[in-house]
Amino acid sequence: MSPARQSAVRARTPPASSRPRARPRVVSGGKSRAQGIRWDRLGRVALLIVFLGVLALAVGPAINLAGTWRESHERNATVQQLERENAKLKARKQALRDPRTLEREARRLGLVKPGERPYVVSGLPGD
Repeated sequence: MSPARQSAVRARTPPASSRPRARPRVVSGGKSRAQGIRWDRLGRVALLIVFLGVLALAVGPAINLAGTWRESHERNATVQQLERENAKLKARKQALRDPRTLEREARRLGLVKPGERPYVVSGLPGD
C-alpha cells in the first residue's frame, strides 16, 4: 500500500480509545453466558415443534388409507366370488328350463308321473 493510502486509512480510523467497547460477558461458575434470548435456537425449536405437529396430523390419515386399501382388496375378492356363484346359478337356471333335466331331478327325488307304478328295489349293494 502506498504511504498516501496508509495515512488516509489512519485518518478515517478513530483511535482505539474512542471506539465503542464490546459488552462484557457475565461469568458465573466459570462458564461464560450471553445475555438475552437466543432467537435462532428458539426459532429452530419452534420449527421442530411445528414439523412434529404436522407429522402427527398426517399419521392418522395414512393409517386410514392403509386400512381402506386392505378392505378394498377383501371386498374385490368377495365380489369375484359372488360373480362366479352368480354365473353358476344362471347356468343352473338355464339347465332347469330343459324338460329332460326337470324330469331327471324329479326322479332323483322319488317322484313318478301320473299313471306310472312305482317300484322299490331293496337289498342292492351300496344301499
